[in-house]
Amino acid sequence: MSNDMNRDIERVLISEEQMKEIVAGLGSKITEDYKDKQLLMVSVLKGSLVFMADLMREIKIHCEIDFMSISSYKGLKTTGVVKIAKDLDLPLEGYDVLVVEDILDSGITLNYILKLLRSRNPKSIKICTLLDKPDNREVEIKADYFGAVIPDEFVVGYGLDYNEKYRNLPYLGTLKPSAIKGE
Repeated sequence: MSNDMNRDIERVLISEEQMKEIVAGLGSKITEDYKDKQLLMVSVLKGSLVFMADLMREIKIHCEIDFMSISSYKGLKTTGVVKIAKDLDLPLEGYDVLVVEDILDSGITLNYILKLLRSRNPKSIKICTLLDKPDNREVEIKADYFGAVIPDEFVVGYGLDYNEKYRNLPYLGTLKPSAIKGE
């Protein structure tokens, strides 16, 4: 079996260079919008880790970060059940919270997260997602900031995975059918 992940990619949807441009644009907008606020960026692990790391370097104001680990996927499909594996360490009161997600897909997970975080009385709460997949939405939810709208396809790279693989690709792509085993 080859270890060259690139061979498993059917097509590249967003190149590494395009990713950099998207993240820089989002960072600039967030910097402007939060310049007089107490920004707390909440990364939803594991998928948003790469995006969060790059995004926070593009934000040119003071900010704090925290992490949640949530799961609702197995293989290619959402299970519809949201599990919290790691909760936040910081209290949210007084913060302007920006939830940083890799992809807004069905909306089920993000809707759950928002309800939970709102109950903790942040000053404000907004959503920043790298990818928006509106064709698959099951819950009425919109991102305040989004990098790109993508079609209803399963994607990997730039933090997004297929069974914990392909996260470290610097671009976003779709998998060849031969790379998807038993789905």
